[in-house]
Amino acid sequence: MPEAFDEMTLPDGSNRPGYAFLKRWIDNTSAESLAHRRLEAELLFRRIGITFAVYGQNEAEERIIPFDIIPRVMTRTEWERLSRGLEQRVRAINLFLADLYGSAEILRAGVVPEDLIYQNPNYRPEMVGLKLPHNVYVQIAGIDLVRTGEDDFYVLEDNARTPSGVSYMLENREVMMRMFPDLFAEHRIDPVETYPDELLATLISVAPTTHAEPTVALLTPGPFNSAYYEHSFLADKLGIELVEGRDLLVVDNIVVMRTTEGLKRVDVLYRRLDDEFLDPLTFRPDSILGVPGLMNAYQAGNITLANAVGTGVADDKAVYTYMPEIIRFYLGEEAILKNVPTWRCREKDACTYVLEHLEELVVKEVAGSGGYGMLIGPRSDRAAREEFAHRIKAHPENYIAQPTLALSTCPTFVEEGIAPRHVDLRPFVLTGADKIRIVPGGLTRVALKEGSLVVNSSQGGGTKDTWVLDA
Repeated sequence: MPEAFDEMTLPDGSNRPGYAFLKRWIDNTSAESLAHRRLEAELLFRRIGITFAVYGQNEAEERIIPFDIIPRVMTRTEWERLSRGLEQRVRAINLFLADLYGSAEILRAGVVPEDLIYQNPNYRPEMVGLKLPHNVYVQIAGIDLVRTGEDDFYVLEDNARTPSGVSYMLENREVMMRMFPDLFAEHRIDPVETYPDELLATLISVAPTTHAEPTVALLTPGPFNSAYYEHSFLADKLGIELVEGRDLLVVDNIVVMRTTEGLKRVDVLYRRLDDEFLDPLTFRPDSILGVPGLMNAYQAGNITLANAVGTGVADDKAVYTYMPEIIRFYLGEEAILKNVPTWRCREKDACTYVLEHLEELVVKEVAGSGGYGMLIGPRSDRAAREEFAHRIKAHPENYIAQPTLALSTCPTFVEEGIAPRHVDLRPFVLTGADKIRIVPGGLTRVALKEGSLVVNSSQGGGTKDTWVLDA
């Protein structure tokens, strides 16, 4: 595997743009002081109650996500380039979904294989021909990025269903501002705390046009969901009701919620519930999480669901491989942000190559997430590779493979002191009827284990505050 790109330090030992002040701060701060601040941050997170759940574990289900007190720094130039690429990508994703559930021109043109869409478990025939308010399907996108060089940013995956993590982005910043006010006073760091206002404005903008003063609510599966903290956090920040399926009714194809003052109409539902649980009359009849009749109200145009039903087909890992072609087809432009080179195991030659080079590649399940269902070839043993080979041969269409990227590193405060650790970045892109909004930065996830490339919190990863310097 090639040597990782160091985001702070140049090969000659000097600092990259934006990191000079951070290096001075690190050099002038003792390890004891950093350890004290790290403990202080952990206590703040415990007091606030920021947790995530790990299913299938014998130990305590609720955990505090690890937080690194050394921020990741980006320059204005770097961020502006990323912003252009993110906006381009999300525009194309929305056009792609509108087309798939409309005239399907991209399929008829042979750009994307029909079977990849129509046999995809996330494709929803119920959406075909349905006209959404303002033609927006993905109001909230979380685009995962990795960096391998000075100007080399790659999109790792597109999260177009119910992307999570924004609460950590906001709370990380709040904790950093409490602990290091002097750094914020001395340097112009772009704010992220405007995100709730931007999100609310986005949701209101896509409300059905028949209602003048739209009511927005956030639909959660309930307190046993792994991201429940984020659901309640966002509802509070947005000043909207946090509801479960049992709090909602559908009356004459209109969604209403029970309140202390009686039934109140809901116009926009920011749903953090997967498609199959939304409406037992349309999807899973055994679901008690959703709202009977919700799809009837949706198809009648009386409510906006954010994100739309059926958006999962756009963040499928096999569909991801066609994103450069999708951007070119709808926008007539080349992708600003590159895809990671990918072999589709559904194609015979690619599958043969993957099976012959398992020790070099990262193999992923098309429907996998959270760092699970994945083989990191260079870090695997022979038995694991043989097991994956059997899986691929049995169902090649379920797998893709990519080269093992040397994810960039940032300075991180770990038990042995300050050391480089691999990171990725999840910016959040909001698409409304009026415009696309992106707060500067995003959620940086860090692999806290030495040498690890897995940044997911469920597998030992942590988070960092992400600073975009307004300079």
